Amino acid sequence: MVDVILGLQWGDEGKGKIVDYYARQYDIVARFQGGPNAGHTLYINGEKVVLHTIPSGIYHAHTLNLIGNGVVIDPVILKKEIEALEARGVEVKPRLFISQKAHLILPTHRALDKASEQAKGKERIGSTLRGIGPAYMDKTGRNGLRVGDVQLAHFDKAYQTLKKKHLELLSHYAFEDSIEEEEKAFLEAIEYLRSLQIIRAEYRLQDWYQSGKRILAEGAQGSMLDIDFGTYPYVTSSTTLAAGVCTGLGLSPRQIGEVIGVTKAYCTRVGGGPFPTELLDTTGEQLRQAGHEYGATTGRPRRCGWIDLVALRYTCMLNGVTQVVMTKTDVLDHFHTIQAGIAYRLNNQEISEMPFYLNEQVIPVYQHFLGWKQPVSQVQHYHQLPEELKIYLSFIENYLHVPITGLSNGPERHQLLQRTAEAMAD
Repeated sequence: MVDVILGLQWGDEGKGKIVDYYARQYDIVARFQGGPNAGHTLYINGEKVVLHTIPSGIYHAHTLNLIGNGVVIDPVILKKEIEALEARGVEVKPRLFISQKAHLILPTHRALDKASEQAKGKERIGSTLRGIGPAYMDKTGRNGLRVGDVQLAHFDKAYQTLKKKHLELLSHYAFEDSIEEEEKAFLEAIEYLRSLQIIRAEYRLQDWYQSGKRILAEGAQGSMLDIDFGTYPYVTSSTTLAAGVCTGLGLSPRQIGEVIGVTKAYCTRVGGGPFPTELLDTTGEQLRQAGHEYGATTGRPRRCGWIDLVALRYTCMLNGVTQVVMTKTDVLDHFHTIQAGIAYRLNNQEISEMPFYLNEQVIPVYQHFLGWKQPVSQVQHYHQLPEELKIYLSFIENYLHVPITGLSNGPERHQLLQRTAEAMAD
């Protein structure tokens, strides 16, 4: 069976740690979408590690790691990431596989991303400027270059053709940056890419599946950034939902088993776009500081607010989530009062469904909870949690109609409390 771990909010939910924790139970971890705009943060023996392209199972020696066809790859970033891991003593190359059908991010994709975002002015969507959007545009426009192309004789010609097209597009912008140095690094990274294990991933996955291997599909970004069902146009360029597992890896829907959704105990967002429960006050700043809420990829401060249960129930529905893991509960340790958005007020009506546009006219309706006012990072078992936290979790479970089976109470990989079936029955 293929199980899935993905984010249920606007990204940055802590998926990397959760995948790393669960990966010990799996033979293969497969990333199914997104690009190096994702930053999955792990804490290994107290050391912070950020993965951008490589799946989060790489720190488990028994686990194979696959970059699927739904991912867009920047060869320069991938090369640096592998070299950094190897410098830490992690064996990467024998355990890393790349789909030949994954698309490449070119230096001119990054230039187009930057030029386009600059041209938007105040209407910027908050792109990470990693070239993700333009690469996916070339993919859907049937112009893209794929990893498998680097093994063929036509690659250089195809690269020059696509580069020429991009330069013509750039001529329409007030953009004068040189890509010469970036191109040199890119071509060196292409040579490096040729030395890696490039495979027909859809066939290999089926072989692994048929032989009884346990496969974990890893998502990037968050469900509220999905190209179809997210807060459009402030979204990413790929399918971040569980449906993306099938198109991003070459699996069938009937092969999907558990869908584990990850959410923070509160809410964050990076860049532009609607955020009904955002706190633009000292409480929001307190959340940011307590949670160290700065982008793993960009370093940008994240916008912070209370948990939005309307959005969370929406993404649980879209993904068919079977269990929820909540992260960063320890960040709320010192709050006297905690709130949860349980509905929206729009045009003098209270609604509990996601509106077509989640704009500034949407006012959240809150449920108030008493804070637990004690540290939970040292708690070893779920049943030892403060009663106030149990009440908070129970309310969320009942609202979502999905069990919370795991609770992260600190950044380290061992700080994850598993909830037993007996505990859920209490």
